[in-house]
Amino acid sequence: MTYHIPLLTLLIFSQSISADLLGTGDLGVIIEREPAAIQIINTTSKSSISRITDLGDLSHASVVFSRDARYAFIFGRDGGLTKIDLLQDRIAKRIIQAGNSIGGAISQDGTLIAVSNYTPGGVKIFTTETLELVADIPALYGDNQLSKVVGLVDALGQKFIFSLFDAGEIWIADLKDPAQAKIQKFKAVGKQPYDALLSPDGRYYIAGLFGDRGLALLDLWSPEQGVKRILPDYAKQDEKLPVYKMPHLEGWAVAGNLMFIPAIGQHEVLVIDQSTWQLIKRIPVIGQPVFVMARPDGRQVWVNYAFPDNAHLQIIDVKTLSLIKSLNPGKAVLHSGSRYFCESLFWASQPKQAAKT
Repeated sequence: MTYHIPLLTLLIFSQSISADLLGTGDLGVIIEREPAAIQIINTTSKSSISRITDLGDLSHASVVFSRDARYAFIFGRDGGLTKIDLLQDRIAKRIIQAGNSIGGAISQDGTLIAVSNYTPGGVKIFTTETLELVADIPALYGDNQLSKVVGLVDALGQKFIFSLFDAGEIWIADLKDPAQAKIQKFKAVGKQPYDALLSPDGRYYIAGLFGDRGLALLDLWSPEQGVKRILPDYAKQDEKLPVYKMPHLEGWAVAGNLMFIPAIGQHEVLVIDQSTWQLIKRIPVIGQPVFVMARPDGRQVWVNYAFPDNAHLQIIDVKTLSLIKSLNPGKAVLHSGSRYFCESLFWASQPKQAAKT
């Protein structure tokens, strides 16, 4: 049997397919904090493609992407976990998995999503396909207390690493078998680890300490050596200033063998030599740094700040370890990206309150 389809219909159909074709690597997401929405953008044309609303509390939202870059997973402050289909411009799945969340990570093979929670304290693991809960890891310490969880990252071998703020501990969760997660605990790493990062080569997990001097360093190639303290004497004699916004350690910059980190409560960016873990320079800046981001080629480092200096950006030259430019793009500069240096501006009538959220 032969079917005849009008030529005009075929042309319209083929044109619609062509217009919709888009590489997922070209897509990005912009978080709209106050409207509880996101925009899906084309990073090549620098244009907005669509807008998705009703995403809950995005006051401390973060995003990770699936391995094929088709899906974005949005972690909301209200415990919401939302899977966004970037090609179909829609919510594929949304759940409320806790009362207060702070971020998440996706596993090495892309099959698992982990969420770090403040309330109730712990980590929950979901499948990326359906957002079905496959593991629940309460952050228990002391007399059956629950700790806030921070600094969650994914590591090689289907592992997640995170810090317990209230307990002063670092845990490694092995999820090769999600039904029987294996937990390795490192206790007494320092007071109040508030955030952490994984070095670009995946070897070192470094947690910042809000209640102690220095940083907690875990060598994942030799975890049996335990956690050691680096920079224990930094700023011992310096005056402690009010901290309006905690630095974000996932925003630490690594350029060559140098690591640039924001100093807590100080108007400085610290430069550390990764080969020795020694402080080699303190760079004075205009305010308390929040994000310190390296340009993709590692030649420059861009810095933004907490209130009351959060209208400023400054650029550090990595070769000379000195400030080379100061910018003033607008009120409440918040976050930064890497492929393009993208800053979100939060226009608030009360910037002091905004800076503390």
